[in-house]
Amino acid sequence: MAKRVIIVGAVALGPKAACRIKRLDPSADVTIIDKDNLISYGGCGIPYYVGGDVGEIEGLCSTSAHVLRDQKFFQNAKGVEVRTQTEALSINRMAKKLKVRNITDGHEEDLEYDSLVLATGATPVCPPLPGIDLPGVSVVANLHHAKLIKEMVSRGEVENAVVIGGGAIGIEMAEALNDLWGIETTLVEMMDQLVPTAFGKEFALLIKNHMEEKGIRVLVSEKVTKILGDKKSGVTAVKTSSSDIPCDLVVLSMGVRPNTQLASDAGLALGGFGGILVDHGMKTSDPYIYAGGDCVEIPHLVSGRSVLLPLGSLANRQGRVIGTNICGGCERFKGAVGSFCLKVFDLGVAKAGLTLQQAKEAGFDPVHAVVVQSDRAHFFPTQQLMYMKLIADRNTRRVLGIEALGAGGDAVKARVDAVAAILPYKADISDVSNLEVAYAPPFASAMDIVNNAANTLENIMEGRNKPVDTIDFLSDFKNNKTRVLDVRSAVQSGPFIKKYGEQWLNIPQEDLALNMEKVPRDEPLHLICGSGPRSYEAQLLLRKNGINNTKNIQGGIGMLKFSDPVFAPPD
Repeated sequence: MAKRVIIVGAVALGPKAACRIKRLDPSADVTIIDKDNLISYGGCGIPYYVGGDVGEIEGLCSTSAHVLRDQKFFQNAKGVEVRTQTEALSINRMAKKLKVRNITDGHEEDLEYDSLVLATGATPVCPPLPGIDLPGVSVVANLHHAKLIKEMVSRGEVENAVVIGGGAIGIEMAEALNDLWGIETTLVEMMDQLVPTAFGKEFALLIKNHMEEKGIRVLVSEKVTKILGDKKSGVTAVKTSSSDIPCDLVVLSMGVRPNTQLASDAGLALGGFGGILVDHGMKTSDPYIYAGGDCVEIPHLVSGRSVLLPLGSLANRQGRVIGTNICGGCERFKGAVGSFCLKVFDLGVAKAGLTLQQAKEAGFDPVHAVVVQSDRAHFFPTQQLMYMKLIADRNTRRVLGIEALGAGGDAVKARVDAVAAILPYKADISDVSNLEVAYAPPFASAMDIVNNAANTLENIMEGRNKPVDTIDFLSDFKNNKTRVLDVRSAVQSGPFIKKYGEQWLNIPQEDLALNMEKVPRDEPLHLICGSGPRSYEAQLLLRKNGINNTKNIQGGIGMLKFSDPVFAPPD
């Protein structure tokens, strides 16, 4: 008798698992059910459809050969039955039956299975805000929401928009509304930084500054208390803890929670974050039921903790593992390091592993380095600056995380991917400083930024480099708690001396050894150069001469200008 497989969910993981099963066992009877009538689409592409990079919505629902992935496609090309507008009601685990209901006519029936796959995804967080149900307020969870938003803006009905939530989708939607449509857009985030689960404060600040430079108004540490308007005219404003923001459209992007009611009602084990618990084979606590994608918790391979990682890339990989194992294989999905990338206007941003705060919460004693360097050979005409943070544990030297940002998005992602690949193996700092990456001047420096980040971190770890983050330096400097010794040339430092007077000193690195008497010995002193290496060497020289009151500003002028464009005088 043919193996009977029922899959609940037809967006990412479900179709991947179904197709894998049919390839391994063409005789298998595979049925996918989904409440929606639009299936197997690239949900992560929704902001790019709204923003015009993807011209037609069918582009998100098509194969790489431009064939529409609909019911007919799965039936004829894959041999998989897809039932749309069909809701899963309950699981009878003893009888191995799934009760479903056709949403259109209300008909209910029991579907028998040998294996059941739960690909139920996640639901957008919608807090009980007054006015959240007004016309013009929308989440971004599926293609219906995407069409609604794009139709509103394309008809010219939106002049001002508010995006609530500063995660990846919120940032992407704010860019989409502003960049193509010219809509005055405000992004509101209740935390004190953007993307708080992905980046530390330094890089989150760089993202915020770039968005503001592009015309997005960004409000952090700001809580939305009410959405104003009425049922007839729709939304008119958003009330926050400090002001009212007029708008015609509100996009809710406040995170997601796993859809696990079906699993919970069936008595399947859930984790601390509400996701379904699965083993390395993606089996639930019932050996005949598998689960994957946004509805499951998986091990974080750096922290060791169970986490929710709602990413389409993971869902597709997990779907293949599930399909293999249903057909008798023994594939394992061991977990993830949380690799993540994001386009923010002209910037590519990527990370893997833990942030500094996450590392502390996981019980590590994290130390970090921030470096700024050209993404190509410094002499190559297309070189641009890349910003990178590397984090490691003080006691074991184990690399815990990496963050990177730069104008060359592919180059940024490549560096992060290289480090991400070795994070599960408890890589030492030296593994990154000696990491072999390809070199040619059009693509990289001979000593790549990822190697230099590890070298800098090792110098910090061993006490040679005494650093300070740009954010902390700016606070001390603006409160007159420190002076700066700039070891660049007189021409480069001149505008800073003109603006800040005696608080900004200049002794070029090549003249420092002969001018030790000019260096203050009885007050805090912050050292700076273009990107960090010369000021580090100056710190070593000063220490050799008994001057130990210095800190080296991480990332130098390059990081300083990006962190606080107003602080730095014009070039």
